[in-house]
Amino acid sequence: MLRIDFYVQHLVRHNALGIDLVSGQAVKFIFDTGERQSNKPIDHGQVAQLVQEAAPPMALEALRLSGKAEFFHKSEAGMDVQVSLEAPTPGTWVVKLRPASGGASMGRASLPEPMSPTPRAPAAAAAAVAAVAAAPAAPAASAAPQIQLGADEPRINYYLRLMKQLGASDLHLCSESPPLARIDGSMKPLEEGRAPLSSDELRALIMEITPPKNRQEFDDCMDTDFAHTIEGVCRFRANVFMDRKGVGGVFRQIPFELLSVQQIGLPEKVLDLCWLSKGLVLVTGPTGSGKSTTLATLIDFINDNRDDHIITIEDPIEFVHTNKRCLVNQREIGTHTKGFKAALRAALREDPDIVLVGEMRDLETIAIAIETAETGHLVFGTLHTTSAPSTVDRIIDQFPPDQQEQIRVMLSESLRGVVAQVLCKKEGGGRVAAYEVLVANSAVANLIREGKTYQLKSVMQTGKKLGMQTMNDDLLKHVLAGRVSAEEAYMKSNDKSLFKTALAHNNISLSIVED
Repeated sequence: MLRIDFYVQHLVRHNALGIDLVSGQAVKFIFDTGERQSNKPIDHGQVAQLVQEAAPPMALEALRLSGKAEFFHKSEAGMDVQVSLEAPTPGTWVVKLRPASGGASMGRASLPEPMSPTPRAPAAAAAAVAAVAAAPAAPAASAAPQIQLGADEPRINYYLRLMKQLGASDLHLCSESPPLARIDGSMKPLEEGRAPLSSDELRALIMEITPPKNRQEFDDCMDTDFAHTIEGVCRFRANVFMDRKGVGGVFRQIPFELLSVQQIGLPEKVLDLCWLSKGLVLVTGPTGSGKSTTLATLIDFINDNRDDHIITIEDPIEFVHTNKRCLVNQREIGTHTKGFKAALRAALREDPDIVLVGEMRDLETIAIAIETAETGHLVFGTLHTTSAPSTVDRIIDQFPPDQQEQIRVMLSESLRGVVAQVLCKKEGGGRVAAYEVLVANSAVANLIREGKTYQLKSVMQTGKKLGMQTMNDDLLKHVLAGRVSAEEAYMKSNDKSLFKTALAHNNISLSIVED
């Protein structure tokens, strides 16, 4: 028997005026003598199961697109009921069952008025409520935090607020899948028992907050990037895309409050790079390693301690910087400028002291960044490389062979430091960053100029007094302090054989078996 038929039986047997089922609330029976409620609430999973079992596809589609729907249902006993559906907020559905007069068709535009039942005694009402209270329940989903949306707030903010409440770094919304979140580095369901989202439902949710220019870009290119803000909560960097199942979206949490150097665990010596008057400083690492957070922390330190002009070029703007001791201009690709290259060229005419380039994606952007650093500006940039030596190689390899010798010379003179980082799962929950730091001195400059980047690791190992460290050094420090497991550190190491040897020297066993 369908779950809805259980309620239809009691609706007709006790001649009730109606039954209301609301996610997380007691079942409400409506009689001419008043209302009665069941002792136990019905959770959202049970309500969703009831609707998905009974509702025709067109009603489910209407519910997804508009948040409202209605249909007629004929129970196994041949009883007709009018069903009204409403989804006022994600995670809350309202289902109203009313007796229907005759077999109405699904396509009818206006629904018939409910029948006028004969009066029932209070004892009958109590019996109906008691029967529902004693009914076997469907497997209940775990209780989710209570999220309240404002009257005019976009529906997608429910998921974003819940993501923030759970401490997730990313929210993944994919067609034919329930919402997922990255919590402490692992993908987990945002809510237990949440039904999969359709492509049309996702499109409707996401397009509510997508700026017009990004809607056009999405229609033209099948993906787009933008930022979304929930006042008093945080900002989110959004990427919307199409895949084989339909519309998808990923939302990265960007807190309003900037973290300090101590909070993110950045080596104190790295702050020396913030006092430079010119040169190139690179923060590198894979996607999701915290590069934006590190850069924002460094820019905020400069904003607190120097009297300069800072220009940031980002896609999109993530952390928002207010003017403190510095004047800060933040420009967003596609909104305030056409691209990184154009914005970086324009910055040279805007009297900056410090320039932040969100991503050094192509040869021309890299070339202009190096030129800007050479002409008396401090330039911060990012690359998706995993170590300091590979960062130098990546920059040089971007250029044609006949230009690489010249670029080596320019880079050796302009590069001031490289901070490579990864995020590790922390023992007991959370994540902690591990850093590799290269500070450019005369030895580093010579190795870059001579094309001997493979020797940079040795320089980092012997330059600890200058604040240099290898990734393995920092990973081992986390393991010895009990912050990170040996297995997690091993997986994040970019020189695993050397790291395994370091663990053995410290009498730390490794459970991972190499192929």
